[in-house]
Amino acid sequence: MAYYFEPPIWARRQGCHLSPQALGSDYASAVERMEKVLLPAFDSWRSRGLTDMMPASPEPGTFDWLIGIFQAHQKWNELDITTQRQYRKSLALFANHELKDGSRVGSKQLSDFTKAFVDAIYGKLLVVTEVSDNGEVVVRERRRYANVAMASCRRAWFVGHRAQERMVPASNPFSRMGLRSRAPGQPIRPTPTATWDELVAFRAAAKRLDYRSIATAALLSWEWLQREQHVFGSFDISHYRPTERPNSVRIVHPKNGEEAWWPLLDETGIPLFPELMDELDKIKHISPQGLVFRRDHAHRRAATPLPWMTPRKDLRYLRSVVKKIIAEAGLRQELSFTSFRHGGFTEGADSDLTDAELRAAGRHRSSRQLPTYAKRTGKQLITATKKRREERTSTHFSWNVSRDSRSG
Repeated sequence: MAYYFEPPIWARRQGCHLSPQALGSDYASAVERMEKVLLPAFDSWRSRGLTDMMPASPEPGTFDWLIGIFQAHQKWNELDITTQRQYRKSLALFANHELKDGSRVGSKQLSDFTKAFVDAIYGKLLVVTEVSDNGEVVVRERRRYANVAMASCRRAWFVGHRAQERMVPASNPFSRMGLRSRAPGQPIRPTPTATWDELVAFRAAAKRLDYRSIATAALLSWEWLQREQHVFGSFDISHYRPTERPNSVRIVHPKNGEEAWWPLLDETGIPLFPELMDELDKIKHISPQGLVFRRDHAHRRAATPLPWMTPRKDLRYLRSVVKKIIAEAGLRQELSFTSFRHGGFTEGADSDLTDAELRAAGRHRSSRQLPTYAKRTGKQLITATKKRREERTSTHFSWNVSRDSRSG
């Protein structure tokens, strides 16, 4: 197996100077070159040099020094590479902000940081002024970007205090800033939610393009309400119908690690998910071990198909393929893989599932509530699945009758 670096297509279209290159077959060497050379160079291009402005040897006790403490800490190493890059950009945005006296924020001593000072910088970062190609001055808000920067600084301060509590004040000026996800009066943007018909169209298009694993994964996300990180990064062949539990599937909540066994048959032995089980049975027959979903499409097939999620928890390639399938199916462009999970939840609500049944299906409950529901979970899951399938059938039957009556 060999490793390869290639900048995203969108970056090359925008003039990124980095060229594709082979990284060899040694994984450790490939990762080291990616992390120390290629990705920093890419971040420098993307941030227009902001990430290059951090001093190599910052003065102890400054915010620049705090960033170095954070990046040398074990907590930093526990982050996946995508999150590290986001932190690096966000911290650079704050540290490189120029003050009225011409100095950088990062050069200031941590003892000089106050809540008022941080709030003032946040207000400056919240709004950006740009000049368009035709010379027009455009002022826009970048709330999400500024919020992520404040959250990154807050995390850096907490980690820095634990590592250097004598030099990093215990009072974190980035805490409890009351950050809003949108400006006052701005309407809430609803999460794009797919319908059952859109799921069917997506799956058909995925099969036409030979992305059969993604077609099955979309149905799994709809039926079992699983996030894409779990579907593509954790769902293993051994979780599905193992020898010791051939009529169940093991589901793990990706956020809290809570485990559940979802029944695949009802009390009479009838399959609860016939379409999904048929496709998963075929995958298990072909690949008896490892992750269930891999890049097994014919035009990218290798001797051992690679996982959709990279070792650094990166799903960007998967998401680009999902967008390609959505375009092929002629669906709304705002849809994403996550839309199918939301569609499954919506179907559950439309099926009059009780609050307990919805929480049992989505594994949304705290550890303190677990003993209360554990004895009822299996029955709730079976009942919830039957309700959803009945709602799905009745809705499509009513729609077809209405369509036939109009055509008649």
